[in-house]
Amino acid sequence: MNITLKQAEKMIAAAKNKATAIDTKMNIAIVDAGANLIAFARMDGAWLGSLDISIKKAKTARFFDMNTGVIGELSQPGGSLYNIEHSNGGLITFPGGVPVIDDNGNVVGAIGVSGSSVENDHAVAEAGASAL
Repeated sequence: MNITLKQAEKMIAAAKNKATAIDTKMNIAIVDAGANLIAFARMDGAWLGSLDISIKKAKTARFFDMNTGVIGELSQPGGSLYNIEHSNGGLITFPGGVPVIDDNGNVVGAIGVSGSSVENDHAVAEAGASAL
C-alpha cells in the first residue's frame, strides 16, 4: 500500500496549517512506500537550502522506518549507526522526518519537513503525518 496523491495533499495541508500556526515557513516533502517523491510544497519564503533537506528527511524516515531524530541519536560517534548519513546518497539524521503508518500498522510512506529549528520541523512533520 502506498500513500495516494489525495492523502499526500491532505498531509501537506495539515503541515502547512501547523507551520502557519507556529509562524514559520517550511518545505514539505511526501514520499511513498518506495521512498519516491509523491508531493512537495515550498511555502512562500521558505529557505531554498531546505528543499533538498526536506526530501532527504522523508527518504531517510522511509528507508529506516523511524523518525530521523532517532536515527540521529544512533548515529553519534560511538553509536551503532555512526556515519550512516553517508549511505544511500546522503541521509539526514536530525528531526523532521517521520514515517507514515496506516491503520494496519504498515509503513506507507514518510513526510520530511525543513525550514526552521529541528523542534519546529519535527512538530510540523508530526502534524502532517497525523493527518492520515
